Amino acid sequence: MQPAPFNRLDGSPEVPARAFWLQADDGVRLRTAHWPCETAARGSILLFPGRTEYVEKYGTVAARLNAEGYDVIAIDWRGQGMSDRLQSDPRPGHVGEFADYQRDVIELVVAAEELELPKPWHLLGHSMGGCIGLAALEAGLPVRTAVFSAPMWGINLRRFHTGIATGIAYLAGRLGRGGLAAPGSGGGASTYPLDESFNANLLTHDVDEWSRLLRQCAAWPDLTIGGASFDWVGKALNECARLSRIPSPAIPMTVSLGSEEKIVSHQAIRDRAANWPDGRLLMIEGARHEVMMETPDLKEIFWQGALERFAGV
Repeated sequence: MQPAPFNRLDGSPEVPARAFWLQADDGVRLRTAHWPCETAARGSILLFPGRTEYVEKYGTVAARLNAEGYDVIAIDWRGQGMSDRLQSDPRPGHVGEFADYQRDVIELVVAAEELELPKPWHLLGHSMGGCIGLAALEAGLPVRTAVFSAPMWGINLRRFHTGIATGIAYLAGRLGRGGLAAPGSGGGASTYPLDESFNANLLTHDVDEWSRLLRQCAAWPDLTIGGASFDWVGKALNECARLSRIPSPAIPMTVSLGSEEKIVSHQAIRDRAANWPDGRLLMIEGARHEVMMETPDLKEIFWQGALERFAGV
């Protein structure tokens, strides 16, 4: 592993991560970040971010987990952050095949082994990272427990039926337009925090967290992406449908869902939680999509449930 850059806002109290370049077996260069625990660690968290995200966004999350005694490792998925973009236009979130994200997971696990991250390992997956994480558990990800925040086990399409959206994405691909950003896919030519107002945003009620995201996006525009490509939308919907048919892994799991969630499917999360042995659904009244970056009271509800799961309670 070769050292990679890691950004930090001026005046930020967060401890910077050790960042490294990885390379997937298909040649895509990836960036990973490791936040080591300063004391004797009780384990490690494999942190799977969501769509549009980059490892710097999780500095506050890593700091909380470090304080609780966990090492943390996270990744920029292919097509976002500092990892290789997959088409000439870097702005749309894009992927060739959704299964390609599992190539990234493999490299993250290899990096965790090479860094000798303390065991046991645990999975923490947010949004798209929850979708990738469930597929990784199916493939045997070596973790003891799993915690999901608003996982993308289904997508809230609002005005469109899933079949119609999948068909539109397929047609766009056939017409050679699959790499273009799909309308209404969560970001314009810029990126969501810069395109949306605080009062209308679907992520958080916390003005300080929103301000931190704005500062990051303005300071590091090359890390951000805009809306999802037609190809990404079609592949994501197909992956959600595939995952809905697999049995739940025999791993203790907690999943959080905010009552004001409008990005992922409530029903898909409820259905999965109801059929997961040793699974718990943590409903958080008043929370939006980014519960780990919500107001302090809502954030603490999530952390209590997550830390109890990691500790085996």
